[in-house]
Amino acid sequence: MSKTYDVIIVGAGTSGLTARRVVAQKTDNYIVVDDGPLGTTCARVGCMPSKVLIQVANDYQRREKHLQMGIKGSESLELDSKRVMEYVRSLRDRFVRGVTSSTPEWESHLVRKKATFVDSHTLDLEGETVRAKKIILAVGSRPILPKSWEPFKSHLLSTDQFFELEELPKTIAVIGLGVIGSELGQALSRLGVKVIGINIGKAIGGSSDPELQEYIYKQMQKEMIVHTGGANLIEINENNKLIVEAEGKRYEVDKALVSAGRVSNVDKLGLDKLGIELNQRGLPHIHWNTMAIKDAPYIFLPGDSNGDRPILHEAADEGTIAGYNAVHDEQCFKRRTPLAITFSDPNIASVGMNYSLLIEKQVDFVTGKVSFEGQGRSITKNKEVGLLHVYADKQSRKILGAEIYAPDGEHLAHLLAWAISLDLTVFEALRMPFYHPVVEEGLRTALRNCARQLSLPDHGQELFRCDDPPIR
Repeated sequence: MSKTYDVIIVGAGTSGLTARRVVAQKTDNYIVVDDGPLGTTCARVGCMPSKVLIQVANDYQRREKHLQMGIKGSESLELDSKRVMEYVRSLRDRFVRGVTSSTPEWESHLVRKKATFVDSHTLDLEGETVRAKKIILAVGSRPILPKSWEPFKSHLLSTDQFFELEELPKTIAVIGLGVIGSELGQALSRLGVKVIGINIGKAIGGSSDPELQEYIYKQMQKEMIVHTGGANLIEINENNKLIVEAEGKRYEVDKALVSAGRVSNVDKLGLDKLGIELNQRGLPHIHWNTMAIKDAPYIFLPGDSNGDRPILHEAADEGTIAGYNAVHDEQCFKRRTPLAITFSDPNIASVGMNYSLLIEKQVDFVTGKVSFEGQGRSITKNKEVGLLHVYADKQSRKILGAEIYAPDGEHLAHLLAWAISLDLTVFEALRMPFYHPVVEEGLRTALRNCARQLSLPDHGQELFRCDDPPIR
């Protein structure tokens, strides 16, 4: 007979582990099924090892600024790429240990097997069948590799494989300049690798605002070759080099990093047996505030597996929602303000409603702009590059979103995300304190630019009024 559980969680990544913690607060009758490496995509092959490499690259590249600042000797610095990759893996392993350190506390609930559906409440675990009242599918995702490129696999790297390199190649094509591609492409260039960056269009690092796209494209061209018309793989030549073609030009490279996105692992579960309607991407329709599948409300699909917001804090939130609703009466949870950051230098970020969404929704908005070229604190940091666009509703004057390419843009993005979450108008945000000299003054400039395009409220000053002035 099949054993029956209150909840079965398939996948022990960020959303699965978060769901497990919530489920365990209510019941001990659950299992977590995972047959792959533990430690989460973020810690093993994503957010964390990439940030280590980026930090090394930015520190090394900084040497180019030292002489003009009066610091001599940097020109003699040398890079040992083998030690760089050893260092990246050592910190990567530390992050993974941090994730897996709690596993012994619940290891009795962990089943190291592959799961597939038998019916809507039953899973096959490699010959053993188990049933559950609720099932959470936190199965994550895998890198996309076009089938036509499989003959070139010996020279292709996915983001899951990149950090296992013993040392850096001398030349590399980075195909796909989304978040991870633009991050690693720039980092590799700063580490002395000849990089050919190839994208379809100018939406580098997730930008959608045409003015920012063009600006970022021009800045990236200063660090590496950039093509925006897609890539063709031609052959592996007699020198064991991969020939890549982009916009009519051919390049001979040691490796190609394929960072063309990721696809959900849901297709490996046999959902087709359940009669659930799937969308064009082969994924079920989901209630985004409950994480329940529309046609099967006892099955939940959080994290990268649903393909919506493949970001760690979103995966954790979705795991929380799925875990809670798996052991309680269904509750609807409000989602956080969208926040996405690409850790290029300068940072690229999107907050709230981005430009393309505002246009799609036909929102009547104004754009407040600032350039960081000539901005005080950016000058002192020797990083005067960047643009920031803030979008505000014409009628309500509320901040709707922003797109950012700026030094310390990660911090500006958080301030804006909090302002949007608090439903602030442009004028209310301007009444917040801004210190001098800080990069955040650039945000104030953009907000002021927004304000000039909106009708002034009450007294129109960047100060709150008080009813009873204090006496000193």
